[in-house]
Amino acid sequence: MRKSLFTIPLLILLTLPILSLSKQVCNKDDEKVLFKIKQSFGNPYHLASWQKTLDCCQWYNVECDLNTSRIIALTIFQGNISGQIPNAVGDLPFLQTLVLRKLTNLTGTIPSAITKLTHLTMLRLSWTNLTGPVPSFLSQLKNLNFLDLSFNDLTGSIPPELASLTNLGAIHLDRNKLTGVIPDSFGSFKGSIPDLYLSHNQLTGTIPKSLGYLNFTVIDFSRNQLTGDFSMFFGPNKTIQITDFSRNSFEFNMSAVAFPASLTSLDVNHNKIFGNLPQSLTGLSFQFLNVSYNRLCGQIPQGGNLQDFTSNEYFHNRCLCGSPLPACT
Repeated sequence: MRKSLFTIPLLILLTLPILSLSKQVCNKDDEKVLFKIKQSFGNPYHLASWQKTLDCCQWYNVECDLNTSRIIALTIFQGNISGQIPNAVGDLPFLQTLVLRKLTNLTGTIPSAITKLTHLTMLRLSWTNLTGPVPSFLSQLKNLNFLDLSFNDLTGSIPPELASLTNLGAIHLDRNKLTGVIPDSFGSFKGSIPDLYLSHNQLTGTIPKSLGYLNFTVIDFSRNQLTGDFSMFFGPNKTIQITDFSRNSFEFNMSAVAFPASLTSLDVNHNKIFGNLPQSLTGLSFQFLNVSYNRLCGQIPQGGNLQDFTSNEYFHNRCLCGSPLPACT
């Protein structure tokens, strides 16, 4: 009987999936490191998929590079994880993303072993119980484009060295217990100018004038103890969009401030700002506006969408009047 010409190739094709399934894709060195991390966290149920019977590139909470099979992301979110960040995380040499978020039993300080992660672009250690300072050694992570250390118990001052990170798109240091002043170096970011989230801390002093030389997009300095003037962020050629300076002790005359056309959100409530609301505000399309609890006077400019906001957004000023507040007399 004559054999088909397709018999042998067909047999080979049928066996290929079996061979590929039996092949170990995960890098053995990375697998050992991940097991160390699991052990450091007390072998939690949240990492139950981390078993030798399953290729580590198929484990939950990790991601492998499709070409090299090296671990490039470790993301542990909202699990019953206890302990400190193990030094072993620094032994994943190709890691690009490290996220440990909403882990309320994660304690201790940020380990210097993280500086070995030279490929890291995202570092998100938020909603935990981490303590200690914001480490200046984070400035060694030159490829970092997103830094989130919010919702922790970090103390001390903001390290000026962070301004040497040229690829940052955002810095989240909000909702900690940071003290001291905003570094003057934050006015010298090169390359990318990051969105700055420094709210809900205990920062004091004035905003360095150097920050006015840059063109930020988002600034949130709310709920600190800052004083002085923040008008350096505004001007006709600026492109800032979202600002929150509420619940500080800023004190300056708003009358002559030139707000840029790009501004869509302005929250300055609970300060000591005086003067009038500039007529130029009528040319802006605000999505959010709150100037309440200041020392403003004069009539609310008529036009734009300024009358779309309720009296609550203008309330409790020294002598501000006009729609939506009572008419001026």
